[in-house]
Amino acid sequence: MLYLIGLGLWDERDLTLRGIDAARKCERVYLEAYTSVLFGTTKERLESTLGKGITVLGREAVEQEAAFLEEAKRKDIALLVGGDPLAATTHSDIYLRAKEAGVDVKVIHNASIFTAVAETGLQLYKFGKTTTITFWEDNYKPTSFYDTAKENKDRSLHTLMLLDIRTEENRFMTANEAIKTMLGVEAARQENVMEQDTDIVVMARAGGSSLIAYGPAGELMERDFGEPLHVLILPSRLHDMERAALETFKY
Repeated sequence: MLYLIGLGLWDERDLTLRGIDAARKCERVYLEAYTSVLFGTTKERLESTLGKGITVLGREAVEQEAAFLEEAKRKDIALLVGGDPLAATTHSDIYLRAKEAGVDVKVIHNASIFTAVAETGLQLYKFGKTTTITFWEDNYKPTSFYDTAKENKDRSLHTLMLLDIRTEENRFMTANEAIKTMLGVEAARQENVMEQDTDIVVMARAGGSSLIAYGPAGELMERDFGEPLHVLILPSRLHDMERAALETFKY
């Protein structure tokens, strides 16, 4: 059996009792540590909670090698992932590969940024496609996130923008960097998706020492939101209740 166990958003206390029970009975416990990071805990604290040693896996070990799938044919194996196990396509792919290999899979769900954003007061059913703002390189400057935000805005849907994570470099995009990138694309494209005076939402450290700020993009770009992880939200046509909730976070 392969157990895909969600860790939640912040620290070892977010683990569910069901998740703890499953991990404790597994012969090996792995931690996927590149699609998300729990900043409120450490590997050692997770090990103490579970009473088990944990092996940390990087991108290649999860997406290409996936040796744990072979192990799961013979024994119970746990793969711990940040947030909810099936929120990332990486983990959905693992689920399908396990099934194709004849491995039974048990998913143990947990909190995710996809539901935590409701703390802003924005209604979850009004969110469109989620996108990710990635770090730009000299020869790689994608703008697909802008296209997604425009499509959602045209449909009067909110846009959740996840920010790039590079755990191997200990590098995590800040909301400030993301806003600067979006405004740069806006200056080049001029399609009125997110301008200096566009009201946006920044959410930092969801599930932990949460901070939510609502205000003009140009002003929020100058604010210090503290430690990662950060996300941006571009609201669209607001209901009265949503507007009232956001006003409580006005910068």
